[in-house]
Amino acid sequence: MSVNFEQARFAMVEQQVRPWDVLDPRVLDVLHVLQREDFVDAEYRNLAYTDIALPLGHDEVMMKPVLEGRLLQALDLNSQDDVLEIGTGSGFVTACLSHLAREVVSLDIHADFVEQAKQKLLATGIRNVRLECADALTWQNDRRFDAIAVTAAVTNIPEIFAHWLKPNGRMFIIRGLSPVQEALRVTHRGESLHEESLFETDVPYLHGAEPKPSFTL
Repeated sequence: MSVNFEQARFAMVEQQVRPWDVLDPRVLDVLHVLQREDFVDAEYRNLAYTDIALPLGHDEVMMKPVLEGRLLQALDLNSQDDVLEIGTGSGFVTACLSHLAREVVSLDIHADFVEQAKQKLLATGIRNVRLECADALTWQNDRRFDAIAVTAAVTNIPEIFAHWLKPNGRMFIIRGLSPVQEALRVTHRGESLHEESLFETDVPYLHGAEPKPSFTL
């Protein structure tokens, strides 16, 4: 059965994302414009606008649309911001970030994700994204960013992530133990970090940031 993607996209924004307290007009406009179905694996294309996380391979998933909307809103981006995305995945959030910011640097540990995202972004006409195949936990970089979007969960926030934030920079990150994780907006204020709890969720962990097994006798 064919899907009217334009109608499905409108329904996603107005019936899923907006009711989940995503009210930033720039974020809503981006979600209205970008064709999410072009970033979904072919077998799941007809499910592109449903309220579910879609499989990507490597035990990774494409976030639910409502979660993508809250992530984008939490970062409060402007057209002069430089953004680091940790976890390229499908490339859809990357594309959204590229519309809201000046430049996006996006990392993913999976080379096939990076290559597929590159092709999708080029097909969409997006040119202000730099993709790298890299492990964010060992990535060598001295640059700082206005915002960081972490699209997978961590047990604890890696210190290096905070180091990459500019003063007054914002980071969206999900922390905690599955199945009850906490989405946070972390702001770099002076010499300290301010954490704001946004909502509870449950997403796969960033490679290498999973809970460590505990052994008991």
